Amino acid sequence: MGGSPLPGASLNDWLEYLLSIHPAEIDMGLSRVSEVARQLQLLDLAPAKVITVAGTNGKGTSCAMLESVLSLAGKRVGVYSSPHLIHYNERVRIQGVDATDDALIAAFTAIETARGAISLTFFEYATLAGLWLFKAAKLDVIILEVGLGGRLDATNMIDADVCLLTSIALDHQEYLGYTRESVGREKAGVFRPERLAVISEPKLPITVTDYAAQIGAPVCRVGHEFSYQKQQQTWSFHSGNRQIAALALPVLPLANAAGVVALLTQYWPGISDIQLSEGIAKARLSGRFETLSTSPLLIADVAHNPHAAAYLAQQLAVFSGKRVLALCAMLKDKDIQGVLSELMHVIDSWYFASLDNERGASSKQLIDALNLNKSANVSFDTAKMDVKALGFDTLSQAWETLSIDVQDDDIIIVFGSFYTVSGFKTLLELAQFKDE
Repeated sequence: MGGSPLPGASLNDWLEYLLSIHPAEIDMGLSRVSEVARQLQLLDLAPAKVITVAGTNGKGTSCAMLESVLSLAGKRVGVYSSPHLIHYNERVRIQGVDATDDALIAAFTAIETARGAISLTFFEYATLAGLWLFKAAKLDVIILEVGLGGRLDATNMIDADVCLLTSIALDHQEYLGYTRESVGREKAGVFRPERLAVISEPKLPITVTDYAAQIGAPVCRVGHEFSYQKQQQTWSFHSGNRQIAALALPVLPLANAAGVVALLTQYWPGISDIQLSEGIAKARLSGRFETLSTSPLLIADVAHNPHAAAYLAQQLAVFSGKRVLALCAMLKDKDIQGVLSELMHVIDSWYFASLDNERGASSKQLIDALNLNKSANVSFDTAKMDVKALGFDTLSQAWETLSIDVQDDDIIIVFGSFYTVSGFKTLLELAQFKDE
């Protein structure tokens, strides 16, 4: 597309245009996006309080729980998150409702006018659109989910009032570095002097605390300033200023819930124990151990790095004794062997699909990775050595074969990427439409 979209252009027209105007999909740095934000008067979002959420895994679920509790406590809340699963509108949510096409187009039009000759990436445009809509909505709280890293991510042009760092593991190494120390330093870049940083990563690289001390950011760390404990049917939270017993267990990860409670009890001490318990228990997020059907049990999860895969394996281990069938598709720039090694002891049959994406791994690459792990006997239960592993050109073909093989009491897990879960959910929607 040559010039910017004309009046009356659709959201899809705008999205195609935004994908075409910057030479690189990812272009780390804050100078360009900050200048456009300054032109739009978006750098100061007061009186709204801003929470920035960074971390390798757990950002989306933490944002969902923060939103749920704060809304229950009567706050007007906006959430900016990425990537989307099905619809672009999911990236900007105000008072629990996704932004409309018209609202996003209005934001894009304002940004296009303000940017002049400044080139912006697709993500930078999205971030500015979220901020533009949030400012117009006169919110009490704005929750920003970091896209990549922290220090140079577009969300970091905003000085957050409080930060949450969920976890630190290896992913996006070409941008963040190849050690947990370098990843931790990049993510700690969202901290600000004299503003609270809550950290729910238990094995904290020293680079994180060193940076916090260097800039004078007070920290609240799991295992130090706060702790939590799971009981049979409930869980408890403990910190210097709050002791809460018998919280309802969340559907989303408990470690992330504890970080959320630590942040909320420190920054909004007036939120009640009941609001914390109910808000966290009812929070849901699409694509995070999401149940899509119950007979057979069909679960979708966007896990795409070893850290997330290890947690997914823990969740699947509760189905011990049942057959677990996996439909897996991944991006080729991910640690495929590392992801599969974490799950090989809980999967009984593999259905690998190639992703229709230029970054997508072929089903052959996935099977080769599985076989390399078998040869190395990586984290592998000998009882699962002869499991079936089939490769397909598309998710649709893999699902068709799996659907024939599955029995009512089996468990199906669909995982490997946001693209995998998004493509699969679209596939299910199309199948339902045909049935109707």
